Amino acid sequence: MERYSRQILLSEIGKEGQEKLLSSAIAVIGCGALGTVIANSLVRAGVGRVKIVDRDYIELNNLQRQVLFDEEDIAKGLPKAIAAAEKLRKVNSQVEIEPIMADVNPDNVEEIIADVDLVLDGTDNFETRFLINDACVKHDIPWICGAVIGTWGMTMSIIPHQTLCFRCFLSKMPAPGTTPTCDTVGVLGSAVNIVASLEVTEAIKLLIGKKEELHGKLFFVDVWAGTWEHVEVTKAPSPCPTCDLGHFEFLEAKRGSHITTLCGREAVQVSVREGARVSFLQLASRLKPVGEVTFNEYMLRFKVSPYELTVFPDGRTIVKGTTDEALARTLHAKYIGA
Repeated sequence: MERYSRQILLSEIGKEGQEKLLSSAIAVIGCGALGTVIANSLVRAGVGRVKIVDRDYIELNNLQRQVLFDEEDIAKGLPKAIAAAEKLRKVNSQVEIEPIMADVNPDNVEEIIADVDLVLDGTDNFETRFLINDACVKHDIPWICGAVIGTWGMTMSIIPHQTLCFRCFLSKMPAPGTTPTCDTVGVLGSAVNIVASLEVTEAIKLLIGKKEELHGKLFFVDVWAGTWEHVEVTKAPSPCPTCDLGHFEFLEAKRGSHITTLCGREAVQVSVREGARVSFLQLASRLKPVGEVTFNEYMLRFKVSPYELTVFPDGRTIVKGTTDEALARTLHAKYIGA
């Protein structure tokens, strides 16, 4: 316990609380700005088992705020989940760390969260948050949502059937183009650190059994303006489709493939159903006559000007150089296969 001695000294945690942390399991979904700070903090705090789930690879502009990555990771061509796990194992070898290089979707989300005590949100889009909410409410697993844009962020803890769920808070997804993104307004790293730290603190309370000490509100912070605000969120008179009626619309929206516009870059992700496996050797052989191809065991990159396609073993492809979803589907079908 020497590693955690300063944490054990806290009356709020103590030896009993530390033992509970060591026996806990969490899933951090999204290992970008929020996810790297969350994972780093909870691994150092001694959470016994940590799943790190991310679909993406590391780019130079990530290093401004994504604290687990460096230039060497980019040179190696590492996906975020793999690079994060390598770093965190060096930080705390006592923690079991499971990197999952996958897009969280209706086909896999229930399996991902099935054996954890808590889910933490490090995502960058509303659709995935609604999906996490469906899965966590269905399986009675607490989760903590968080988001950062510009210089401000928010977080809220959700305990299914005891607090409001995300669908209670936001009845439907905002229309495309109606909310800011990090590539239109930017993001300040210090705002990320503060929101992630708030998520981590709430996570520790939940994991050591002190849910009565949760702040219990929607928490807003603007680090540039120096403002902090707790917002009381009350349940609407009409029943919530998710936590009251048990309608898991996002969880049940399974289909052959789906498109996601990625935050912070000119890129679109094309996902395929679970079970598809790609032979990089065969694909590289087929693509070399028409463009530049490089690959390792984790991903294949194919450049055909002015686009770049990054293919993962499950067939998921990030099409860089466009935000046109129809064009992304066309490029994917043309070079990778429908």
